[in-house]
Amino acid sequence: MTKFVIEGGVPLKGEVTPAGNKNAALPLLAACLLTDKAVTLRNVPQIQDVRVMRSLLESAGARVEDLDDSSWRITARDLKPSDFDADLCRQIRASILVAGPLSARVGEFKLPTPGGDVIGRRRLDTHILALRALGVEIQYDRGFAFRSKGLRGANILMDEASVTATENAIMGAVLAKGETVIHNAASEPHVQELCRFLNALGAQIEEVGSNTLRIRGVRELHGGEHRIGPDYLEVISFVGAAAVTRGSVRVKNAGVGDLKMIAHVFNRMGVRWQVEGDDLIVPENQELTVAPDLDGAIPEVKTNVWPAFPTDLISIAITVATQASGSILFHDWMFSGRMYFTDKLVGMGAKIILCDPYRCLIQGPNQLYGENLESPDIRAGMAILLAALAAKGQSTIRNVSQIERGYENVDGKLRALGAHIERI
Repeated sequence: MTKFVIEGGVPLKGEVTPAGNKNAALPLLAACLLTDKAVTLRNVPQIQDVRVMRSLLESAGARVEDLDDSSWRITARDLKPSDFDADLCRQIRASILVAGPLSARVGEFKLPTPGGDVIGRRRLDTHILALRALGVEIQYDRGFAFRSKGLRGANILMDEASVTATENAIMGAVLAKGETVIHNAASEPHVQELCRFLNALGAQIEEVGSNTLRIRGVRELHGGEHRIGPDYLEVISFVGAAAVTRGSVRVKNAGVGDLKMIAHVFNRMGVRWQVEGDDLIVPENQELTVAPDLDGAIPEVKTNVWPAFPTDLISIAITVATQASGSILFHDWMFSGRMYFTDKLVGMGAKIILCDPYRCLIQGPNQLYGENLESPDIRAGMAILLAALAAKGQSTIRNVSQIERGYENVDGKLRALGAHIERI
């Protein structure tokens, strides 16, 4: 098992460029199944979850060619999805994303239940309800059997603003006969990117970026080329790393237009950054102090659907808060297991009260100390890595494959910024 050994307390300095957005790459790859023409994707993040999605596309009959280190050409001319490997599907939650495209292109197929991070219950009902509304017959018995005889447009009210369910509904609707209206749709940057990508291939999706999408189905999509945008979760992870080590980092090509609410939350903890073009600059030695609410009340950071603060960044924000002066409450109502990693921060010296599975209260600043740790999931693993960078002494993080499911060459990028991190 690969592990990282980190000597903490070293301020990070230098420049870093984020990889392509993992949460955009996965649905974009799945969407390539919607056309029999060649599609080229550039800036594909070279991470485990994306490699698993590639294997799923290939097992469905698509051909994937490497053009360079981060560019793939996908041709899904003759789709013949056999039984998908259950172990492969269990590795990523996003395996469910092939359901929409295959329902539009193939009459019948089976798909094992997807896996992914263990952060609490993650419903699939919204996917099933949306695809059934488009005319897909679905049976479930510890796995899914899909059957369709051509999709038809529908008026769909999502029972929750699920990102992946919205993406599945979009991908099914673009080739459905007639018009589809998706109400209560998710509008995260990667959902918008999927819509723009599909429109470039000939789809007709209107009101992109809103929570009501109008889609006029087309007979077919053509090929094209698309460059995947920067991963804002990686951008903010490096912002957090710079802040907790009191360093100075320039994040190049950061996609700063998508960071407004995130900037608001991090500003509440005293983290400031400057913008130059599309670069984000974190100045060194920031005075991390929590700004209280009126009358000195403890502020609350609460996750919600876009454009509110995203659940995937709550773990990073919690680690940053351990280094800020003051009290702050974090509340992630979406996932019942998201907060459990905080016991590892407590073991390093953090003052955290876990109020319930959804909320924790932090009193900072805390001197953290090196520990032997294990990465439980992608985002918590990165948050633990940030804590190790800020800690006094040496830390060992095991099971780093969890982190590397979502972060490309993370130890190499940190070493380039001056971090003392070794891969063993």
